[in-house]
This record gives sequence, C-alpha cells and structure tokens, in this order.
Amino acid sequence: MYIKHQMIVPDSIEERHYQVAISESSMKRSTLVVLPTGLGKTIIALMVVAETLRTRKGKILFLAPTKPLVEQHARFLRKHLISEPPAIFTGELAPAKRKELWSTSQIIAATPQVISNDLVSGQIDLNEVSLIVFDEAHRATGDYAYVFIGERYQRVKSGHRMGMTASPGNDPEKILEVCENLGIEGVEIRHEYDPDVVRYVHEIYLKWIEMEVPEALKKVILNLKKALDEEGDKLRKTGYLKRGNYVSTKDLLQAQRVISGQMQVASPGSSAFSAATSVAIAMKINHALELGETQGVAALKAYFERLTKDAVSRGASRASKETIMLPKVQVAMNMVKVLDAQSVESPKLGRVKKLVVAQLNQKPDSRIIVFTHYRDTCELVADELAKISIIKPARFVGQTTKGSDKGMNQKKQVDIIDRFQAGEFNVLVATSVAEEGLDIPSTDLVIFYEPVPSEIRSIQRRGRTGRHRAGKVFILISKGTRDEAYYWSSRHKESRMHRELEKLRKDLQSNLTVGGSTAPVFESGARQATRKSKPWVPEPEENGQKTLGEFGKKKPKEPEPAEPQGEKLRLIADTREFKSPVVRHLAVKDVIIESRQLDVGDYLVSERVGVERKEIDDLMSSIMDGRLFQQVKALKRAYQVPLIIIEGEGLYTRRLSADAIRGALASITVDFGVPIMFTANDMETAEFLLTLLKREVAEGRTPGIRGEKGTMLIQERQQFILEGLPNISGTMAQRLLSHFGSVKAVLDASEKELIEVNGVGKVIAKGIREAIEAKYYSKEREEEKSKKKKSDSPKKPGKKGK
Repeated sequence: MYIKHQMIVPDSIEERHYQVAISESSMKRSTLVVLPTGLGKTIIALMVVAETLRTRKGKILFLAPTKPLVEQHARFLRKHLISEPPAIFTGELAPAKRKELWSTSQIIAATPQVISNDLVSGQIDLNEVSLIVFDEAHRATGDYAYVFIGERYQRVKSGHRMGMTASPGNDPEKILEVCENLGIEGVEIRHEYDPDVVRYVHEIYLKWIEMEVPEALKKVILNLKKALDEEGDKLRKTGYLKRGNYVSTKDLLQAQRVISGQMQVASPGSSAFSAATSVAIAMKINHALELGETQGVAALKAYFERLTKDAVSRGASRASKETIMLPKVQVAMNMVKVLDAQSVESPKLGRVKKLVVAQLNQKPDSRIIVFTHYRDTCELVADELAKISIIKPARFVGQTTKGSDKGMNQKKQVDIIDRFQAGEFNVLVATSVAEEGLDIPSTDLVIFYEPVPSEIRSIQRRGRTGRHRAGKVFILISKGTRDEAYYWSSRHKESRMHRELEKLRKDLQSNLTVGGSTAPVFESGARQATRKSKPWVPEPEENGQKTLGEFGKKKPKEPEPAEPQGEKLRLIADTREFKSPVVRHLAVKDVIIESRQLDVGDYLVSERVGVERKEIDDLMSSIMDGRLFQQVKALKRAYQVPLIIIEGEGLYTRRLSADAIRGALASITVDFGVPIMFTANDMETAEFLLTLLKREVAEGRTPGIRGEKGTMLIQERQQFILEGLPNISGTMAQRLLSHFGSVKAVLDASEKELIEVNGVGKVIAKGIREAIEAKYYSKEREEEKSKKKKSDSPKKPGKKGK
C-alpha cells in the first residue's frame, strides 16, 4: 500500500500505519515527534507538509542544522511532492538573493542560522509562514537559533510547528524545555518495540571489541596519570576537588566552574587564581591522557608538539608553560618522542583495517563509516586505509579550520556525501559532523573508533546503519581505560532516556485532552490494524487541547514587541555581531538590524553615534596586546559621538591588575574623550542600545551609510570623502589622492584615467563613475516633482468657463 494524497507523487511512499497516525496527530496540534533513526521521521514531515499545502495558505519552512542535511531534505521534498521545488537558504546564498527567493517561494529548506539572521535584519516575515518543521529539534535549548525562531513564531497565532528527533536526551526537563521553546503542544513517541513499529525495524548487529593497550604506551599513560594525580591533590587541598583516587573530566569541569565563579568576586592574591592555573594544567594533562588511552601514539605525539609550540609562543598562557615543565609530563613527552608510531601502532587502527577489509570481501559494494572523535585520528585512519587497494576512503570533517588543519566547507561536504553514495568512495572516515541526520541508505557497517559518553551521539552514530536493511556496528574499546567508562556511561544514559520517555508518554496520555474529552495522544498498533486498506485522509484540526505548558514548567514565552505601532526602528550592526545574542534581543523588540561590514565599531546607532562593544575577556586581551588604544583612536576619528560599551561582570578579577585596568579606562575617557558605558550582560546591552536608538530617532537622526566623522585634518577629510565611493578602502583612497592630487581631480577622472591607479580595475572604475554620475532618487524628491508637474499643467475649463 502507498500513501494516497493529491500533493504526494503516487506510488512513491509506502504506507506505514504508525507514520500515518503520527502525521494525523501532528496536523491537529504542534507536535514533537520522537522516533528511532531510520523509521521515517522525514516521511512523516512530508505528509504534514503535503496536507499543509492542500489546506492552508502561506509558506513552509523546513529547518535543519547543517547544509548537507538541508540539501538532503530539499532533494527528498523535490522528489516526492507535487509542487514547486523548494528553495534552499544557506549562508552561501547572498542576503539579497535570499530576499528575492523568499518572495517567490512557497517551500524553503534552510539552516536556522540563516533564518535567524534574516529575521534580525527584517528581510523575512514569519507571519507569511503557515508551518515550520524543526529537524534535530533536541537542539532547541540555550542560545541555539531554533530558540529565537521558535519564540518569534509563537507570535503568529495561526502558525503550526513540528519538531523531529531520534535522541531528545535523558532529562525530561530538557524535553519539556524544547517543547516550550518551540511552542509544541503534543509529543508523539515511538520506540523499536512498539507493536505498530517493530515490523519495520531492521536488525543491527552490535558488538564491542576490547583490546590491550601496547606496553610501551602503558608506561607513557602511567606517567601522565601520576602528573594528573599531583595536580588533583593541589585542587583537593584547596577544596575544589572531592576526595578520591580518580580525577574525571566531569570533576575538572565542575571545579573550573566553581573557580571561575569565585574569581568574579575574589581580591588579587586570592587562592582562586592559583587554583585556576592548576585546573587548566590538569585539563591539559587529562586531554593528553585521553589521547594516549583512546587514540594511540600518533595522536598523542601530535598533541605534545602543539602544546610545546604553544608554550614557547608569544603570549603563551601560564598553564601551557608550566604543563610542559612538570617532571612527569617531560618523562612522558620524551618517551613518546622515541616511540615509532608504526611499531607501537594502536591496536584499534589494525582492527579497523581488518573489519573494513572483511566487510568489503564479503560484500564488495558495501558502504562503511568509521567515526573518530579527533581530527588527527580521522586523518591517520583515512591515510592508513588508503594504502589498501580495495578501500577507497574519504575524510569527512566540519567547517572550522584549526591551525594548519583546514576545515571542509559545506559545498565540499555535500560533494563527498554524493560521491560516497555513488560508490566513488566506499569508506567515510568522519568526525561528529556525520553523526546527525544524514541519510546514506546503503551504509552496511559503522565502526566507533572510540565510545562516546553521550547517549545522543551514540544513538546518532549507530543510526547511520540499519536504516533500510540490516547493519552492523562495532565499538572499539581500550581495556582498562576511560573507553570502558564512556561505553557504560552512554549505555546507562540511553536506558534512562528510554525510561524517561516512557514515563513522559504515560504522563502526556493522562494529561492531554482533545476536543474537551480525554483521549490518548499515542495511538496503539492494535487501533491502527483496522486501517490497513484505508488511504490517508487527514482529519480536521481540533481545538481545546491543553498544551505542555499546563503540566510542564511554564507556558511558552510570548515576547512582546517594543513598538508595535508606527515604522520600525533600524540599526546598523557589523556582520560579526550577528553571532551575538545582542542582535536577537533587539530583534525581539522589533528593531530591524541591517548587516554591514563596518571598518570601525560594532553598531551605528545614527549618523553621528558609533558604538564599540567589548566583552570583559576581549577588553583584557586588547589591553594586553595593545589593540585597545588603536581601536579607541579609530573610533574617535570615525564618529562625531563615539561610545564604548563594556559588557560583563568581574572587571577587576581577571589576569590584569586593577591599576592597569583603571589606567586604561582613565586614558579612554580623559585622553581620548570617549565615554564608557558598563552593562552586566547581553540583554542589558541591547536595552541600552534600544534606549539610545529611540533617543536619536526622536531627534531626527538615523543610521547613515558611514558615521559622521568629528574633528579631522583636511587630509583625513579628503580620504573620508573618497572612502564613500564603491570598493574604495582607506589605502585605495590614499592612492587615488596621491595620483590625482585632489578630491576634485579624482571625481573628474574618466574610467580610463582611474584604471591607471594601482589596484583600480575596470569594475572598480566603472562603479566609481556610476556612483558620481547617477541621478539621485528619493521618494520625497519624486513627490515634489509630481506636485510641481500638476501645478504647472493648464487647468481644463469647467462648465462655467464654457
């Protein structure tokens, strides 16, 4: 049986009763769907999208965390929907093009970061949207873009939401937080053993393989453990670590949080400062220990080389310097130097080779994924597998560039996945970027190079196989190391997650009511058995059900716009500020934020007011490296009214002395005459900027393309004028002035004459001439011309004249 729906391509989607039941429920109320990987969450979303297209007006947003996942969803919708193909919005598409596509598209597949930015800049309006699908919805916590989009969309009274996840976590409060942030009203939960699901679950053969750590490496690990114990003893004596024989990563992170909090209020010379160094050293040793236990000699050697290079570099941290000077660490480093990575090869690497070769010999067209936690190991494994003739490996990592290790942009990621699916590569050696959501149908084998302590990541890794047929999973574990702890930690957390989901499901069944009468949200397989030959015909939407907020923590937030009436306020922000929560707080207040690459400052409030925002850590760094006074000088020269906002608490509890900090602040205010405003956090910064913006608007000032410069020398004024021309930087303005001798001569120069200047090509020259010669258009000017034209035209004689 296939799904029958006027918006779905006939005979393309198999009808599964649990998918039909969940999609019907998701149409009645905004729903979070929790379903194991490979059981068709995307198909359920397709049904909801199709019915929304049939019954409601408006656009549909399909959101996913990464570009490869967005591309995948777009291809799926394009293949199965009878509608216009979806538009794809990612960071690689220019804002102007996104604005154009928004006006012409009904379905948009996008990353949440892009939608968040377009909301902040006022390019899109969620009132035009009838449905938002949030894939990997468990991310909707903290500062993630899903939270901002969810809160904004809750203002849209007719808006419908659907969230999807295979791994919501083991904390019921977190699950309810996700529902609250997205405005979810019901939860549909299924697991592999539900009667309406079990027949569709493909078997996954899972085996964990224990192996011995090489003796030579054990000696290195022993010295690192002793070094870690010594640092742990220092922290225990000062009360930052609990008594015990084992120092865990969790304990160190907890100690770091406590110490950081105490430093906010501690006076200079407090024990908290020395404890901060001790915990930083312990973290570095702990990381080296983890690499030795779980990754092997090559990864540990690479880390020691980076640590040494960092310790002798300019501006190196005290912790880095002291770590490499510890006797036990030095012994470990010297031992690793003389170890040959080939002769003391990690048994994991050898086992990976055997498992991959055995799978390809058994089934030559297999697709295999090897997951590694670290990039160094990812590269090592890929290089070693490439030496075997039947293996065609590809390295698959995230976008971030780390030192000499360049990241992989989203276009390259999509290309690698396509070539993997096509068979050009048969092994994908991947970091965590491949854990989430990607549907690679023919993956037969998944290998964990090391266990991961997170139940969410463990489920996602396993979920790359067994999606369309039976699959195998092997987890490699080094005996007597943290590998064992991580494996059992993820197992226990996953068991707890299933227990909590089952409990939550029962709670929701007893609390949710539909249409005024009690009814279970979760439909059983027995009920669905009566629907075998019945095509999917969605039921009408019902009202009156309770929301999660009525039995969860609280009702979903309903942010109030600051000024709902009249024209919205506008502010120019530097492109880098779009990563900060400040712009999102302003957007919630209905301020339109225009993104610009500002040469000086972070916010342009009006034609005269420019603001530099500095968080405490950035302030400390800029004082130490000398950037601060250069930035203040540039701010003073760039704007008539410059202002610095220092954001955060604990100004006098950082690495610099209080006298040095006060001296820097005194110089800013007295020597440069730039006022300073202090705010406690990003929300307070946003509130202050909003107040400042309202004040400037009330006095008739609006953000200009550039800030109005204050007192300047004539040469600076000349350069400033030319910098307003397209593609003309400060350096280029100086070249033009040196070549032509005056601003007038530059403005009078032809394209041919402009090209004679070093760095000015045809495109720049043409842009300059167009900016100079183009007629100025404004709405007010056109209205005046129209009025004048009417007044000058001869009046037609009326009856009296006749």
